[in-house]
Amino acid sequence: MIRCPQIHSQFPFLNALLQLSYHRHSFFSTSNLKYSDDNWAIGKELNEVKSSNRMITDYIRTGDLNSAYNVFQNMSIRTTITWNSMLTGYSKTPGRFEDARQLFDKMPQPDIVSYNTMLNCYIRNRGIKAAWAFFNQMLVRDTASWNTMLSGLCQNGMMDQAYQLFDEMPEKNNVSWNVMISGYAARGDLILAEKLFGNAPVKCVVAWTAMVTGYMKARKVDLAEKLFDEMPERNLVTWNTMVSGYVENGRADDGLKLFRTMVETGVKPNSSTISSVLLGCSNLSLLKLGKQVHQFINKSPLSSHTMVNTSLISMYCKCGDLETACKLFHGTLRKDIVTWNAMISGYAQHGEGDKALLLFDTMKKEGIKPDWITFIGVLSACNHAGLVTRGIQYFDSMQRDYNIQPKPDHFTCMVDLLGRAGKLVEALNLIKSMPFKPHPAIFGTLLGACRVHKNLELAEYAARNLLECDPSSTVGYVQLANVYAAMRKWDRVSTVRRSMKDNKVVKFPGYSWIEIKNSVHEFRSGDRVHPELVLIHEKLNQLEEKMRVAGYIPVLEFALHDVGDEQKEKLLLWHSEKLAIAYGLIKMAEGVPIRVFKNLRACGDCHEATKFISAIEKREIIVRDNSRFHHFKDGRCSCGDYW
Repeated sequence: MIRCPQIHSQFPFLNALLQLSYHRHSFFSTSNLKYSDDNWAIGKELNEVKSSNRMITDYIRTGDLNSAYNVFQNMSIRTTITWNSMLTGYSKTPGRFEDARQLFDKMPQPDIVSYNTMLNCYIRNRGIKAAWAFFNQMLVRDTASWNTMLSGLCQNGMMDQAYQLFDEMPEKNNVSWNVMISGYAARGDLILAEKLFGNAPVKCVVAWTAMVTGYMKARKVDLAEKLFDEMPERNLVTWNTMVSGYVENGRADDGLKLFRTMVETGVKPNSSTISSVLLGCSNLSLLKLGKQVHQFINKSPLSSHTMVNTSLISMYCKCGDLETACKLFHGTLRKDIVTWNAMISGYAQHGEGDKALLLFDTMKKEGIKPDWITFIGVLSACNHAGLVTRGIQYFDSMQRDYNIQPKPDHFTCMVDLLGRAGKLVEALNLIKSMPFKPHPAIFGTLLGACRVHKNLELAEYAARNLLECDPSSTVGYVQLANVYAAMRKWDRVSTVRRSMKDNKVVKFPGYSWIEIKNSVHEFRSGDRVHPELVLIHEKLNQLEEKMRVAGYIPVLEFALHDVGDEQKEKLLLWHSEKLAIAYGLIKMAEGVPIRVFKNLRACGDCHEATKFISAIEKREIIVRDNSRFHHFKDGRCSCGDYW
């Protein structure tokens, strides 16, 4: 560093004065200084330092560390504030730890800000152990130092060490209590979080919100609601925590209601709020409400936010409006990897495998590096389009070219890809080669493929392994019973159902729903409660006559009961998706696409019948089951009967 010993020896107060003047207007004015040559020199030096400090700060804000360092190097006098500004720039920039450490070691007079900045740098770049060693070597500490170390321990899940440090703190403030409460709540240790919350001398909004977050993560929604209602003060984070908590806990309708209350209260949502709300619309398949939220976004600054546009793309894809999703994607100027992933997955969900893979190639050409989520979309696209060879190539490329190790979801996609194509032995071999223990979904996927291809021996193997992984799995029992039913082995169906009863496993009922005029109408097979059921049955009877004339033959293997053929046909006619489609035909204007959503895989007979209905009624019918979309139009389905 270039030093000016003459100035420092003549004016020892200069360094302190320069630091103070960095935050306030100069004390040198015509009211308190005489105009001597020495005073004029001091004023000039002071202005130069202030100007240089501002330049360094401005460069650091824009991420131009090289220019900031050039200014720093050319300064004849540097204050501690100068050093701290440069240190902050290095500490916040990934990969610049060594520069930060070297700069810190050269500092002539590091203060508490210098030490705390360096401590933060250690936590971010060198891990908690190195930070702990530095903390113990610090010559000066204040409450912020302790809180920084406390926060680092909590973020790394080291709550025992954090509690010990918290106990040793010479002085605690609100931040100290908030960090500990948040740490225990995030870890799911609500007993200790509640204890600290109760003992906190002052409970600010951060502590309240941390508890609400903890309850939501622990699926204790009622306790979160109670605390939210009792809060003396709420901020945007609090509202977001409640909205997202409702959505994540399967209560999206409550989340959307709370969002309305939030807006009516005058709280302005941010990108996180909107993302949670749009996810709620997706989960409930509320396209109209999603469009209303889109209109709300267009009237706000959020319309240019990448995260918000990505959430909109995902919502439109999941609600069956792929065309609008595409327009939004191409109209989004700033796309990140999440945006690309959303559109690739959207194409895959809708069976547009070629478009998904073309978009993947475009993404790579634009220099966007795919991540593990990208390959979930790519493998799903191959799966739904039956592109087995290409799927295997992408699976190999993921590891070879991008060093992405396959996760359970990737293996599930591959097992599904091979299973759908009838390559059941290859699928089984892949499961056996997995580097980790197969999770239940793997065997559930294999079991579903066995049902399609009527492989009884492998189905029993898959079901046995599935139930070993998860004895309470409804899927294992139901899918196995369906395999037996498809092969007319009714005695074994009875055995499986009896076993379910003995093990107190309750089958989750299949149902379909449709949104009409902002109201959601839900149907179950053989529905007896809908108020307009008579009209629906009349419509279905009319459709059945027309379908039979057109060549429709009921696929009786999907009537999973040991009854006569005539009764089976009636049961098939009253399947939930047919009831929903009929109601849509009655209530929705001609030409308007009908969108039906189903919580289980589409029934083979319903799939066949819907093709006939789309041609007879000259109506596009979009059905989303639990794995993909089917677009029916003019007697054909977008899946090409491969699903």
